Amino acid sequence: MFTGIIEAVGQIAALQPSGGDLRLRIKSGKLPLDDVALGDSIATNGVCLTVTELPGDGYWADVSRETLDFTTLGQLTVGSRVNLERALTPASRLGGHIVSGHVDGVGEVVKSYEDGRSIRFVLRAPDHLARYIAHKGSICIDGTSLTVNAVDGAEFDLNIIPQTMAETVFGEYRPGSRVNLEVDVIARYLERLLQGDAAAQAGHGAGLSLATLAENGYLRS
Repeated sequence: MFTGIIEAVGQIAALQPSGGDLRLRIKSGKLPLDDVALGDSIATNGVCLTVTELPGDGYWADVSRETLDFTTLGQLTVGSRVNLERALTPASRLGGHIVSGHVDGVGEVVKSYEDGRSIRFVLRAPDHLARYIAHKGSICIDGTSLTVNAVDGAEFDLNIIPQTMAETVFGEYRPGSRVNLEVDVIARYLERLLQGDAAAQAGHGAGLSLATLAENGYLRS
């Protein structure tokens, strides 16, 4: 688990295709590694990766075919910069929100513009994730915990303060940039819970319907 508070910006040092999967070497920059052991998790652009080697100036991690298919990690090249966060501990401050490092989909930057000393970004989520994004709710963008300022269909606004711009890869985003999205875990489980007994039936994993809500007593006539 993570908090979505980025600790450092790292850099891709090597990519090694391996049997259809990928091995990544990440230079960790200022990220402390003294308490990191083999098998620990580090969120890399919001993707929970397991440390397989510790060469001293960073770490190696394996990226599965599933992860390559559903995140932006397959688009990285040597030199790409990535947001990094170590897994939280029981003593960690939860400064952001609870983040699992399990990416729900890939979004796209639509535009950005100045707003006082901040930068406002408009992003578009895949249609199937739009229902999980709420005004003033939490969302994780490439591992960064952020508050949704406005929602319009599948598009949503974020306000990025100078500190976040300086300490993450947000400064590199341009219209068309693709980003990893993780929606609030509470929204995902709430949708599943509201399905009631129908959740155990095949074909009920894609969402809610009015009929399902009515059958489980959530709607009154």
